[in-house]
Amino acid sequence: MVTNFILETCQNVKSPEDTTTSLPAPMFSRNDVSIWSILKKCIGMELSKIAMPVILNEPLSFLQRLTEYMEHTYLIHQANTTTDSMERMKCVAAFAVSAVASQWERTGKPFNPLLGETYELIREDLGFRWMSEQVSHHPPVSAFHAEGLQEDFLFHGSIYPKLKFWGKSVEAEPKGIISLELPKHNEAYTWTNPTCCVHNIIVGQLWIEQYGNVEVINHKTGERCSLIFKPCGLFGKELHKVEGYILDKSKKKLCAIYGKWTECLYTVDADTFDAHKKSDKKNSEEKKSNMQEPEEMPLPDGDTVQVIPGSELIWRIAPRPDNSAEFYAFSTFAMQLNELEEDMKGVLPPTDCRLRPDIRHMEKGDIDSASAEKKRVEEKQRLSRKNRSKSTEEWKTRWFHQGTNPHNKAQDWLYSNSYWDRNYSLLPDIY
Repeated sequence: MVTNFILETCQNVKSPEDTTTSLPAPMFSRNDVSIWSILKKCIGMELSKIAMPVILNEPLSFLQRLTEYMEHTYLIHQANTTTDSMERMKCVAAFAVSAVASQWERTGKPFNPLLGETYELIREDLGFRWMSEQVSHHPPVSAFHAEGLQEDFLFHGSIYPKLKFWGKSVEAEPKGIISLELPKHNEAYTWTNPTCCVHNIIVGQLWIEQYGNVEVINHKTGERCSLIFKPCGLFGKELHKVEGYILDKSKKKLCAIYGKWTECLYTVDADTFDAHKKSDKKNSEEKKSNMQEPEEMPLPDGDTVQVIPGSELIWRIAPRPDNSAEFYAFSTFAMQLNELEEDMKGVLPPTDCRLRPDIRHMEKGDIDSASAEKKRVEEKQRLSRKNRSKSTEEWKTRWFHQGTNPHNKAQDWLYSNSYWDRNYSLLPDIY
């Protein structure tokens, strides 16, 4: 049973031996920061070029934030163990939802990666290694590549997080393609992430929702999982809800998937789900004005998902540590991302996020040094770009190159296969 596997895995996932359950210093209060004074001229604008005060950040680079896609890697391993393509699709769809679950209550902004910045993570306990590179600065594009330690999967993509300010909220549209390959089954899946929105930027309690359509496509079988991340709606009835169907290549419904991206996902027979939805709609007819934006964070309709009889659990979020709210709402996985062990220091490339001084100062609670270092490294980056523009020298990415995604033929950034050779002699000095 998939359910038993999920529950056992959630209980038995082991972190590295010296598990980090806190950061060196708790987060700062942002109450004294006037965000309106920074953003009032930016309504409707793209925010990637706007300098933000460091107090609004969390002590991680966006490259590290992307690595949180891998927190529930066990779903990929589970997909590999099943011989049924629909069962694999359930696991892959759950992985696609779990990959954005780390956004829940994360209202701090990750640091913008510098051009050429990299990040790597090896997790033997979870069975993967990951590397990423900031391949473009304007527009900001982050490319990543992960592989199973048993050569049992490849997970790769590139993300351009397009940010816009709309007066009360900041909307992040993560443009880019995500691909998962399962060599054992000769299958490839692709999808894109939903839009993330942080509400009450100016006044009130910050809260996050994700909305939009996500379609996970199996390029071998033609099966697809069409999911809707539902907007909050009036009274918060739809807050965090995700629902959709797995369809065969002729678009026949094979089963339904439903739940909340902040909690868990279930699968159930499509006819049963449709009947439940019809009944639920009769019991609570909603007004058509459900596109209004609530002023305060709406209370969810109960603490958990209403389970339809006959449903099977396919994913449950890993519980966060008790002190998570003190530390930027980080999960245990996130708290470990900036760890710098002694044996790493002679191995990591000089471009790795862990060596970035502004992030390190912020993690330690030294906001003044973090702000000064952030200004310094950003000015260093501007100067390097200016010097290149005066010469014939062009920036060259180290570990990725532009090309065509082999599965959906869209433009993508493809891994160049040489990072783990550990030859870092020609890397730039970006910090």
